[in-house]
Amino acid sequence: MTTMTITRDDAGRLTGAGEKDKRAYVAFRKRVEALVPGECYQLTVWFPRNQKLHGLHFALLAAVFDNQEQFADLDQLRAWLQVGAGHCKFVPGPTGRMVAIPESIAWHRMDDHDFAGHHEKVKDFLRTEHARAFLWPHLPAQEQDAMVDTILGQFEEVER
Repeated sequence: MTTMTITRDDAGRLTGAGEKDKRAYVAFRKRVEALVPGECYQLTVWFPRNQKLHGLHFALLAAVFDNQEQFADLDQLRAWLQVGAGHCKFVPGPTGRMVAIPESIAWHRMDDHDFAGHHEKVKDFLRTEHARAFLWPHLPAQEQDAMVDTILGQFEEVER
């Protein structure tokens, strides 16, 4: 598999970022230009993670953690939110019943596009009745809604 980093040069043309990347990009362009009808290539693209969103996401998790009543450990809350957002796989547990295992959101495992989608799914999960009732069981539903709106609102203003 070939990995290359491309950039735009001073003249506005796409090129490789270094000598090795330049050679790989030239070879790639030759192959693409030589495609015949019906022939295809499959590309895997990696968009570098947006550090600002990464920081906002983890600040959001910390804010939820600081204002909830169920978890004594931030990593447990994060795992629960990942499962709730659907970023998990299901495997048979010790009794044979399916158990959700959170998948990694590590910097090198998710590019920017996937991480931004995950961030939105976590916020969507936090807005569900199930999540609100679980995190703040002693509050009436209206106050649970207000709690989520207050926490998420401060981050959504920054995201705009």
